[in-house]
Amino acid sequence: MFTILDRISWPGHPDKPNEDICGVSGDWAWVIDTSIFPGTAPVMPGKSDAAWLAKFTDERLSNLAPHAQDGATLLRHVMEEARTAYRAVAPVERHEDFVTWPLGAMTLVRRRGHVLDAWTFGDTTAYLRQPDGAVQVLGDAPGLRDFESAKAAELMRQAGSRPTAILDEPVFLAWLGERRERQRKSGIPAALLSFNPDAADRLRHESVPCEDGTVILLASDGFSALVDLYRVVDAAGLMEAALTSGLEPLARLAREIETERDPDGRLHPRFKVSDDTTAILLRA
Repeated sequence: MFTILDRISWPGHPDKPNEDICGVSGDWAWVIDTSIFPGTAPVMPGKSDAAWLAKFTDERLSNLAPHAQDGATLLRHVMEEARTAYRAVAPVERHEDFVTWPLGAMTLVRRRGHVLDAWTFGDTTAYLRQPDGAVQVLGDAPGLRDFESAKAAELMRQAGSRPTAILDEPVFLAWLGERRERQRKSGIPAALLSFNPDAADRLRHESVPCEDGTVILLASDGFSALVDLYRVVDAAGLMEAALTSGLEPLARLAREIETERDPDGRLHPRFKVSDDTTAILLRA
């Protein structure tokens, strides 16, 4: 069982829906960070199909996880249900239109005895602090962050733009559209939460020791940016600060960097001034 020590989930912009979510159920916990092609009109209830996918996945995991044995099998089932629910509402032309689908990064963990299994899509992160103080980082986020930041710098230079406007620039939309189209034509499902259950075969899976007293922090990239983009703290320092002062001061520090120190993205190139920022802190 996990004990929730703290949790936080802030939208990146007060006028836009929060497309992140986090949850816990028994020996399972998760963080989800969804997105959708800019300007895509929603077909599901709410202002964003990405927010709908995050909420749907969270609700189904809450119900199904306590009876599950394997994370990949569980997520495949949830994605099958999400696809069925989406197709029941969406126009037929969008049923297989990968470009208009919401997609998501996520980390799902399960404690099994004194072992923690982690299944990861994309750039969400699990941080573990063992009882002896050793800290581990699970997931692909650091490498993905380096690529994204470099691409953001390149596209902002080409467009003469800033994080406040780059998502609307033709050069960004063309790059993102081409990227999704290449993925569709490849026939290989993106390693992301989506309406394609076969993506579950591409989950990253890691197993690490998890003794009683281990602390786990699950974070979306809007929170882990403190470590792998802004670099104001390392993983061990992040865990120490979270345990000492809670998650809100860390989220506020991220917002200060984004809105006061580097709103133009010159120090830390990125595609948004502020991303949705979500984290959940647990003790095993």
